[in-house]
Amino acid sequence: MEQPQLEQSVADGVATVVISNPAKRNAMTAAMWRALPGLLAPLAADPAVRVLVLTGAGATFCAGADISSLSEPGDEQQSLAVRAEEALAAFPKPTLAAVRGYCVGGGSQLAAACDLRFAEEGALFGITPAKLGIVYPSSSTRRLVSLVGPSAAKYLLFSAELVDADRALRTGLVDEVLPTGELGKRVAEFARTLVSRSQLTQAAAKEFAAGRTDRDAYWAEQARGSGDTAEGIAAFLERRAPRFTYGGAGGA
Repeated sequence: MEQPQLEQSVADGVATVVISNPAKRNAMTAAMWRALPGLLAPLAADPAVRVLVLTGAGATFCAGADISSLSEPGDEQQSLAVRAEEALAAFPKPTLAAVRGYCVGGGSQLAAACDLRFAEEGALFGITPAKLGIVYPSSSTRRLVSLVGPSAAKYLLFSAELVDADRALRTGLVDEVLPTGELGKRVAEFARTLVSRSQLTQAAAKEFAAGRTDRDAYWAEQARGSGDTAEGIAAFLERRAPRFTYGGAGGA
């Protein structure tokens, strides 16, 4: 039987991380939660990586935490998930969750920590701590509220019910819904688009969208020194694709 693991690959500027635990609908084991921050760190530092895609093996994204690993103390299990979620949210480059099938519990935590979420028709989303008597982490709750608003967040958290991709799209939990069989093509196409854009713009926008308010001067200085602005304008006037060169990750 295939061992639960996180698989990774890098091609054409896109790092792909695959949640793989097929025997349990790609549920995250304690070891997988522990491994994710260490897997992300070198990808964040790698100049060859411009975009990160998170997905699940086969026909499911992630059905949550592996219940068999909940024998660990509850606080420890939750802190492992939060550390993994926060590492993903702090990744300095654009991140995209590609969701098929179940995206439940810890799976939804991970998807919400990505910048964008694309889903295939038939995907099901749920945040299920109310079924287990678990207090959902405050940081995860705030992130969910920022995506879908207080009322939709309470609906998901209070009921633990699963919602379909269309409802997830209406509430802002996902950004695009694709017909069956089209998700991989669309994610690859969109990732190529992101790779072609200015990392300077993306890194600054990611910080500002997260609420950072003390870095305007820093990013203005980065823009002056990067050459991306001049290149972007020149490419526009010359009707050619820009060749952006900024490769910084944003610093502290």
